[in-house]
Amino acid sequence: MSGSAWGLLALYLVVLLALSWPLGIWLSRIATGNLSGWMLKLEAPLYRLAGTSADRSMNWWQYALALLAFNALGVLAVYLLQRLQVSLPLNPAGMAAVSPDSAFNTAVSFVSNTNWQGYAGESTMSYLTQMLALSVQNFFSAATGIAVVFALIRGFAARSTGVIGNFWVDLTRITAWVLVPLSLVFAIFLVGQGVIQNFDAYKDVATLESTTYQQPKNGPDGQALKDDKGNPVMEEVKAETQKLAMGPVASQEAIKMLGTNGGGFFNANSAHPYENPTALSNFVQMLSIFLIPAALCFSFGRDVGDRRQGWAVLAAMTVMFVLAVVVITPAEQLGNPLMPPLGVDQAASALQSGGNMEGKETRFGIDASALFVVITTAASCGAVNAMHDSLTPLGGMVPLVMMQLGEVVFGGAGAGLYGMLVFAILAVFIAGLMIGRTPEYLGKKIEAHEMKLMSVVILATPIVVLTGTAIAVLATAGKAGIANPGAHGFSEILYALTSAGNNNGSAFAGLSANTPFYNTLLGIAMWLGRFGVIVPVLAMAGALAAKKRLPVTAGTMPTHGPLFVGLLVGTVLLVGLLNYVPALALGPVVEHLMLWSAN
Repeated sequence: MSGSAWGLLALYLVVLLALSWPLGIWLSRIATGNLSGWMLKLEAPLYRLAGTSADRSMNWWQYALALLAFNALGVLAVYLLQRLQVSLPLNPAGMAAVSPDSAFNTAVSFVSNTNWQGYAGESTMSYLTQMLALSVQNFFSAATGIAVVFALIRGFAARSTGVIGNFWVDLTRITAWVLVPLSLVFAIFLVGQGVIQNFDAYKDVATLESTTYQQPKNGPDGQALKDDKGNPVMEEVKAETQKLAMGPVASQEAIKMLGTNGGGFFNANSAHPYENPTALSNFVQMLSIFLIPAALCFSFGRDVGDRRQGWAVLAAMTVMFVLAVVVITPAEQLGNPLMPPLGVDQAASALQSGGNMEGKETRFGIDASALFVVITTAASCGAVNAMHDSLTPLGGMVPLVMMQLGEVVFGGAGAGLYGMLVFAILAVFIAGLMIGRTPEYLGKKIEAHEMKLMSVVILATPIVVLTGTAIAVLATAGKAGIANPGAHGFSEILYALTSAGNNNGSAFAGLSANTPFYNTLLGIAMWLGRFGVIVPVLAMAGALAAKKRLPVTAGTMPTHGPLFVGLLVGTVLLVGLLNYVPALALGPVVEHLMLWSAN
């Protein structure tokens, strides 16, 4: 890595630490209900309206049923808004109703915090749909993930209570006192940087230069004319204007990043200058993606009564994150060995030419683009400021691996921490087997029931991803969407299912996925990847909450030092990635070997 890349990484981690520490304290107060009197008074009418109260706690299955019912209602609402948008207001561009398969895919996508988009936002969704369907779910899906990790933390901290909080209370407090205020501040900053926020109709503007292109010529009946060989008759067209999409972008962009959602207002996502106009906005957007996941680590340490535990989890996440950046950045800086000037050493020429700038914005460059790739796929965000399909083979493998680890390297809002805590339980269990002791974590014995639930959590996503990939590469409809045959085409399919199953939402973008086949397959993968993990995590939280909390003794294994951090990192890398090694060998590994063996 270059000195500039190291400097950017160091600056990023320092600023992230400085911002996440105070937010972690606030999240801890939200989780424990330690709020000011005026805040409690404002909440009370909402709870009465919902038929509950802040003092009413739930066991795990009540919490899970409330969560599933709320999110199922969200899917229905988002689906209907898309299907009916042609008849609804705030549609100045006259967007038609979204097709049933695309509407289903998008509804599941935004409710599950995946935000996979098989469509171009500025040419598909009305302003009302963008705000009332997509932006609202950006808040609620993020709040759902944070609520689940709150429940799991209460399970560790509880003393034989068997209850893990109240879902409706958690959802309300996280949304009202965390996500909305942060998003408001961030949106104002983005507007100051140049991100648009309006309800104007799309604008036709004169371009600096005219563009000449060819298109099929239509006859008087409106049908394309064809020559005697059946080929379309082409005509030359000169364009001197361009249509610019408008809309309430900054407000959606803020929660898109803070909630680790990732769905862009525009098709180009965070590479679009109306979403991410400057180098400063790019840096702050990267910070916002990791802000809540990092802060939750500090909240976790405070809530379980040992702040060192939060530092240990944060250290394990940071180690894996830095390793990923150290792999992808040199790979992109080196560039493509098949594109050297004649008579010049290949590796040297790639470096001299500036590395692999294909698919990257010049205002961000390789260093900031590579860092963004790791952050967005480590954090289950899915926002992109570069074309992942244009990464080098090794560079493209890094985001795949970040997702396949289970999105636990910081991970999504809440989802990353509860996934990492599941791996911590597994690490403690492995260590317990080594020394012949019943494993304990944070004073709770880890027994057969917890291990079964942990196995379901860890295996659910790989089963969804690998089964879905197998179906797609065998089905004619699945192979029809591949733009690049061979190893890279396989990587495109593997990436799509990995992104959907792990609720990330980013894409290689070389796969034509807006078809009934992929919309249905990916929609199912997103739902199972989200709630097939959340339900057993809540069951684990309930089981832990019912256990006594044992005191620390001389025989208790420390879970806060460098040794445990190393064990946790090793467990995540070995267990989390082992399921995907054969698939990675068929995709990016083969492509890398083919690229460099051609010399």
